[in-house]
Amino acid sequence: MEELRKIDKTFIGRKRSSTRIEVEASQLRMFLTSTGEDGPIFKNPEVARAAGFRNIPIPATYLFCLHLLSAKEPYEFYRDIGIEVGRLLHGEQSFTYHGQVCVGDVLSFEAKIFDVVDKKGGAMTLVTQHVYVENQENQHVADMIVNTVVLNSIAEGAVS
Repeated sequence: MEELRKIDKTFIGRKRSSTRIEVEASQLRMFLTSTGEDGPIFKNPEVARAAGFRNIPIPATYLFCLHLLSAKEPYEFYRDIGIEVGRLLHGEQSFTYHGQVCVGDVLSFEAKIFDVVDKKGGAMTLVTQHVYVENQENQHVADMIVNTVVLNSIAEGAVS
């Protein structure tokens, strides 16, 4: 087994550069199509307003996509600490919403490493990031927890 550079507890608290993105209707439509979401609340502003939204809302999980899209290089954070993208696996994410996120909003993302835990005897590391999300009015609209698995060893004979 070839050992690779590991992320350890010293990375807890490390922040990623903040990013911003506007929630665009066209990008949202692509997400809705790819996920098979066809609810009228996500397509028709009048239906969304009748349901109490300012504009077309986003599905909860779209926030993860917006976070990735907000960065010129979404994996730069890992590369900066010496972790190759090919060693990353998406673990899971969770969302806590504190306000509406709708088409036309401009979101700011502040991400930092919240925890680092070795798994499988150190063969992989679970990196947990907390992402704080504000809208254009500086309102805290969401928190996201993102878990990424970092592979720390390559089996002998594996193709790289």
